[in-house]
Amino acid sequence: MTAIPSPTSPPPAKGLPGGLQADLSASVAVFLIALPLSLGIALATGAPLQAGLVAAAAGGIVAARLGGTPLQVSGPATGLTVVTAELIQHYGWRTTCAITVLAGVCQLGLAALRTARSALMVSPAIVHGMLAGVGVTIALAQLHIVLGGTPQSSALANVRGLPDQLADLHPAALGVSVLTLAVLLCWPRLPGRTGRALRKVPAALAAVAVATACAALAGLSLPRVDLPSWRSHALPELPEGPVLGIIAAVLTITLVGSVESLLSAVATDKLIAAQRGTAGRPPRADLNRELRGQGAANIVSGALGGLPVAGGAVRSMANVKAGAVSRRSVMLHGLWILLAAGLLVPALDLIPLAALAALVMAVGVQMVSATHLRTVTRHREILVYATTIVAVVLGGVLEGVAIGIAMAVALALHRLARTRITVELLDSGVHRVWARGQLTFLAVPRLSRVLNQIPHHGHAVIELDGSFMDHAAYETLQDWQDSHLAHGGSLEVTGRSGARIAEAEQAQRAERSAQRGTQRGAQRGDHQCCRPWTPWQNHCDHRGTVDRTDQAAAESPAAPPAPAPAPARPAGPRGRGAGQLANGISAFQRDTAPHVREELARLAREGQRPSQLFLTCADSRLVTSMITASGPGDLFTVRNVGNLVPLPGAESTDDSVAAAIEYAVDVLQVDSITVCGHSGCGAMQALLNSVPGVPMTPLRRWLRHGLPSLERMASRHHAWARISGRLPADAVEQLCLTNVVQQLEHLKAHESVARRLAEGTLELHGMYFHVGEAQAYLLSEGQDFFDCRVFDTVGAGTVRG
Repeated sequence: MTAIPSPTSPPPAKGLPGGLQADLSASVAVFLIALPLSLGIALATGAPLQAGLVAAAAGGIVAARLGGTPLQVSGPATGLTVVTAELIQHYGWRTTCAITVLAGVCQLGLAALRTARSALMVSPAIVHGMLAGVGVTIALAQLHIVLGGTPQSSALANVRGLPDQLADLHPAALGVSVLTLAVLLCWPRLPGRTGRALRKVPAALAAVAVATACAALAGLSLPRVDLPSWRSHALPELPEGPVLGIIAAVLTITLVGSVESLLSAVATDKLIAAQRGTAGRPPRADLNRELRGQGAANIVSGALGGLPVAGGAVRSMANVKAGAVSRRSVMLHGLWILLAAGLLVPALDLIPLAALAALVMAVGVQMVSATHLRTVTRHREILVYATTIVAVVLGGVLEGVAIGIAMAVALALHRLARTRITVELLDSGVHRVWARGQLTFLAVPRLSRVLNQIPHHGHAVIELDGSFMDHAAYETLQDWQDSHLAHGGSLEVTGRSGARIAEAEQAQRAERSAQRGTQRGAQRGDHQCCRPWTPWQNHCDHRGTVDRTDQAAAESPAAPPAPAPAPARPAGPRGRGAGQLANGISAFQRDTAPHVREELARLAREGQRPSQLFLTCADSRLVTSMITASGPGDLFTVRNVGNLVPLPGAESTDDSVAAAIEYAVDVLQVDSITVCGHSGCGAMQALLNSVPGVPMTPLRRWLRHGLPSLERMASRHHAWARISGRLPADAVEQLCLTNVVQQLEHLKAHESVARRLAEGTLELHGMYFHVGEAQAYLLSEGQDFFDCRVFDTVGAGTVRG
């Protein structure tokens, strides 16, 4: 189906050429967020407040003009707040500016060496832990200003000083701070049409503006922003202090700022890809050029007396969501910052410091992201994450990152050395050896001891549940295999999913063992011996590249003679398609059929007994056997355009879907039914962009079965679906998710399904597959919403429709 551009793509600009109107609008939105945030970060570091404005202008103009990520917004670096505060305390403000200049020079050098990609090799758990540790440190420091006091020199000192600060509260400062936080939290949730209009003003600006107005009207005596005259603005001086300390400071600013900017650039690219169609998408990020732009911005910012600069995820996300189409939006935002620094000084001087402190404290708390915590927990890196947080809070950013790297290396070595090897005797007399983990020389003694427990004449299945095997382990396994086969035994070596691992000689031996009547995976009921997507990886593509499977077979001296090639096909699409089909059939007969022949013969004798009905879209990108790791006989699959389930008795109904449901439920007695939608569904795009009064075609008549999904999405009586707690990226994704929920409701209207549900012998599941991320989600029902949760092997429960 022809893809229709996403409805969330920025509309073409009217009245101004080249999308300038969209860039103007986005620049104002970003400026309104960046202005209070820049002042707050400067306050948190202890630098002159106008240093934050200088950094915001330098990042907005220089980094945007020279950088490689068009829509990324750079400014005062949140991740460097703690580092900058320590430098100011140790060396003074003017030396800190010189360190910023030197860090910019180092970034230019790294960009010249094209090392930007290497900065991304740091474990995400370390980066997230560093940002969370910085957030905790910022929040603890700003809490003292919120309470009306002065922050201490370290996080521990701030914690120790809290009891005294709580005993000496300043009600005016606390009241302004609480008001700021209340507006900040409630602003995005304002209801009604008025609330929708007010929400166009950024929450940060609204919170600071309301707190400032209330403080001024009440006549509160509070410390306020004090922007000194630009004539007395401090400029850098030659660094003074220990040489090693200066070098360490420069490297810290360079590394932390570079990693923060590059990660933000990657995140901005992902956000653009999720929200924009190909027509409205700017070029992908050039990371080396981005690093060069960050270096130039730091040189300019430091030379003009500004804070260190880095790319910011919050400002960049606001720029993308505001509809910016080019780097002009970022440059214009920098220009507005300059104008504000020169023309709005009287208004800025009215802002209470307590309001800015509350804003920055909220930003610090948000840096401890629950999403990051779930991610590192799912990937079993919570120890690295927690260690980095504690080390950053107690020792500083550079020390914390170093300790986090050391912990990540230690954890990797521990996982590499930790291997579980067990053996069990199955009822069929087969010895099953399970090696879980990486097979290295450290595991050789255990591997040899377990293998020697298998009788010489028995059949063994060795399952390698790991991704690495070194030379020592390979030789041990190979020597035992040769000895076992020489004594009349038989064996099969499989991977994690049951896929056989064998070289040409091993495959021939296994085939001879099969001919001698040895027991196979089919007798164990293991359907995972077939991985149908593996041969697909070796097919030639539509551009006519060489078939790598045939090439490898031709180059391998041990490979059997390849079958005769298919006769030449005429040129053109039909000939190419027929040739590709013939090549695929040939590859199946040669590579896959020998492995599944016995299993398919068993299914032919016994009949099919699938465990579930899998109803999904006809989209060619959805390979059901791949995303469910299933094999022959596992799924009873029904595919149609849009994974629709017509209601019984609906106009222009299609009995084929109802017939499949009835057959699966009543005849095959499946245990569950799964409705699987997917991202970028052309049917949902067409449904969303349908226009009344268009002549009916077969496709449009069929899509009418999806109209209830469209109505459900627009209704206020039904909750919107979410993906891992977040709202969908655009309206198409929202409709794709809503359609899965609606089709589950349609299933319940079928008599056979309703009866089995009442008996408690049938389950309904919703599933969503994000094609671009290769990520499967299961639909779970909450109190007021449907939520697609990332599916993994840890904590994945049954999801009911």
